[in-house]
Amino acid sequence: MTALPILDLTPFRDDESSAAADGFLATLRETCHDVGFFYLSGHGVPEDLSEGVHDVSREFFALPESERRKISMENSPHFRGYTPPGGEHTNGRPDLRDEIDLGPEADPVPVRPGDPAWLWLRGPNQWPAAIPGFRDTVAAWMYEMELLGRTVLRALALALGQPGHRFDDWLDPQPEVTAKLVRYLAPSEEFPTDQGVGLHRDFGLLTFVHQDTVGGLQVEREGTLVDVPKVPGTLVVNLGEMLQLATHGYLKATVHRVVSPPVGVERISSIYFVNPRLDATLSPIDLPADLAADAPGGASADPANPIFATYGENILKMRLRAHPAVTRRHHSDLMGATH
Repeated sequence: MTALPILDLTPFRDDESSAAADGFLATLRETCHDVGFFYLSGHGVPEDLSEGVHDVSREFFALPESERRKISMENSPHFRGYTPPGGEHTNGRPDLRDEIDLGPEADPVPVRPGDPAWLWLRGPNQWPAAIPGFRDTVAAWMYEMELLGRTVLRALALALGQPGHRFDDWLDPQPEVTAKLVRYLAPSEEFPTDQGVGLHRDFGLLTFVHQDTVGGLQVEREGTLVDVPKVPGTLVVNLGEMLQLATHGYLKATVHRVVSPPVGVERISSIYFVNPRLDATLSPIDLPADLAADAPGGASADPANPIFATYGENILKMRLRAHPAVTRRHHSDLMGATH
């Protein structure tokens, strides 16, 4: 028995018009309304590819720090690259993890006075040259994950009584996806904290997590934080604030965190965020009357953490807060633009 439901995508992938697919959609709708977190089986992403991403991640994190810092995020005004332990903050406190952040490959865009500041988020990735096959493995995984994200969003649209293509305009021509390859570390004298990542809600549309067998992910359910261990063959899925906002709160972005592993243990996690394109303004969804009656409103109750309708504003706010070293180096003029 798991603390979260396990949903099998197979019937929907096989035949969207089948009775079994209808049953999946009903369960998906109920789960995303009540819990906002679930395990997904039958997702179609090859397990050897997902494990391959963990393998190259472990190779990278085993490199000397000087080698890892060759692709430091501090080199990138686009928030791409390696962040050392303590370099990313949640709720103003440093997280005990290091990671590589990757996104859609793009040429940098000149940002002129009057342009939206989120244009800074477009740019190239930094790839570790020291790990042969790293880029090819991770790029292949990211391709599969984007296809999966589109499939799950189509299912969600249908589950909400919308056309299957309802979310396409938010994504096309290029969603602002983010992949994080993360190593969670044990507390130490240098970092005496168990905050792998602090309590938060994700800020995009969907998040997929491929975790190893080391525990640490915890999700809030009815006021209690419950463990979310690995279930072989599944991905952990949760919803972000943008879906909560667009559905007037019918869909739920759920609070979660990661607790640091014990001394002598590392935890590896590959995380893929499905986000709208940067300039997408998320028009509210007109829910069927029976669903709308259960929609409490999706706006943030925290005045220090507003949810902006334009995705680029929302993610830039989060990036500026989460990566203070990058903000100080490249975006000091935006340091007051975090709320």
